[in-house]
Amino acid sequence: MIYASNRALAAVMTMRIVGLGQGLFAIASASLAILSLTYGFAPGGQALPAWIPLREVWAYGSALIVLAASAGLCFSRTALPSVLTIGAYQAIFAVTSAPQILSKPLSVDAWYPFCEALTSLVGAWVLYAMLRWQSRGSQMPIAGEGAVRPAQVLFGLTCVFYGWSHFIYADYTAGMVPTWLPSRLALAYFTGFGHVAAGIAIILGILPRLAATLEAIMISLFGLLVWVPSFFAQPRPAWATPPQRQWSELVATLMLAASAWIVAISLRNLSWAFAPASRSRMRISRP
Repeated sequence: MIYASNRALAAVMTMRIVGLGQGLFAIASASLAILSLTYGFAPGGQALPAWIPLREVWAYGSALIVLAASAGLCFSRTALPSVLTIGAYQAIFAVTSAPQILSKPLSVDAWYPFCEALTSLVGAWVLYAMLRWQSRGSQMPIAGEGAVRPAQVLFGLTCVFYGWSHFIYADYTAGMVPTWLPSRLALAYFTGFGHVAAGIAIILGILPRLAATLEAIMISLFGLLVWVPSFFAQPRPAWATPPQRQWSELVATLMLAASAWIVAISLRNLSWAFAPASRSRMRISRP
């Protein structure tokens, strides 16, 4: 009886924690849709490629679909198709970002939109798997334990990229650090190292739960300490202008933070201590 009660309690706690990630992802994707409806551009503030026909129709139409999917994510009956829709949206923008990588493969700026879309896609991917496990529905290829591990590895790779960008643009990053914090350049390098370390840890399965949690905290703090205060700064910092860039970066950070928290939640049943890579798959207690 006690064992069954403990399992039931663990299942309820799992559902609540997954629900928090689900709610955060819904808010982030809704914010992205509203941003696209307001300014008519793709995730990350990028204009749609010129080769896409009816670009305005696509931009506003897809934003409306994502907004509806974000609302659907809040209800159990529509959560699974809704998160698949959001994931498809991010996958399409990851694909449309690829041509600029091919033209400038060594440019960090060329890789950034792709990596942001990929991180958001991973968030949708892992969230779909967790919701599928809870629903006890038939397993799809992207929802099994073996499929979630590659998603976590992809997330780790994007973390390494974000860290590398801190080193490439150290002075620019330091300029974004709040002035009341000491050693701003050192903090830019430190956070860059933090991104890289977290990414490698998740890829190799070394303290993956701790690494993913710290990564989620760091991205969240970046939004709270950098982008939110920029709206109240007078005069507005040069890196926070024009307003559409400011809102775009805030929403992008919110999407990255939501995805990071989802990855951290997917690792919640692992120990905070060292765990071999073979154990770093998602293990969600079934309700």
